Amino acid sequence: MNLSRRTLTASVVALAALSLAACGGSSAGAGSADNPYDLQQAGVLRAGTLTDAPPNVFLKNGTFTGFDNDLLTAVAGKLGLKVEFVGTEFSSLLAQVKTRKFDVGSSSISITEARKKTVAFTNTYDFGFLGLDVPKGSTITSFDQLAGKRVAVVQGTVQDDYATRSNLNPVRVPDYNAALNQLKAGTADAWITPAEIGEKTAADSGGKVLSVAKQLDPGGMAYAVAPGNDKLRAALDKAIDEVVADGTWARLQKQYYPGREIPADFKPGSGTAAE
Repeated sequence: MNLSRRTLTASVVALAALSLAACGGSSAGAGSADNPYDLQQAGVLRAGTLTDAPPNVFLKNGTFTGFDNDLLTAVAGKLGLKVEFVGTEFSSLLAQVKTRKFDVGSSSISITEARKKTVAFTNTYDFGFLGLDVPKGSTITSFDQLAGKRVAVVQGTVQDDYATRSNLNPVRVPDYNAALNQLKAGTADAWITPAEIGEKTAADSGGKVLSVAKQLDPGGMAYAVAPGNDKLRAALDKAIDEVVADGTWARLQKQYYPGREIPADFKPGSGTAAE
């Protein structure tokens, strides 16, 4: 009987200790000294990204890189944070940011009013163009020739939005490799791409795929954070301005998009940082 009482007492004490530990963990969340940005792990920015969309975001020799990811690493460095990149599909990325599976989404995410209902956005750090890729031998040379054609788009992207608004016949796929395979297999007549990705894909195809047109995407691109995490969003905005001011943004532009013309009216970040 005494043994049972001791066992019961020990169990109660252990449960109380666990409860206190849990409360302590909770108090180390938003606004705490060691985790002011309410991250999953103090000091670590967990970023959802893609593995197959060069030169924007991709996996090379086991390392996540590309313009967006390298810029985010520099931005995080200004905040004293280490970035942990995790590969995912674009179709689920914004929902995963909203539910805080990721602290931030990094994938040349164009800002749209519809997406603002799911996530919050930083200031824009890049611009982009819609591109059009077709298989070798295609007679398609412009966006206005897509009516009645089977057009591949990655589900949930701005390219998907464009195809839907234009009353096209989109073949929705989960990622860029799947879209490319649609062209190669002849199950799609064209692929609407982020222009830089489409141009690189065509260049790497050995002439099997051609990049035939592009037009400006009006939204602008930003990092996505969970709604309500205003401290993280504001900190990222400030750090974006800092990497613009110190020349990192311009250096990465030249590295990943050599020869790309920057629209005269585009200013990264708040637009106030002097390059």
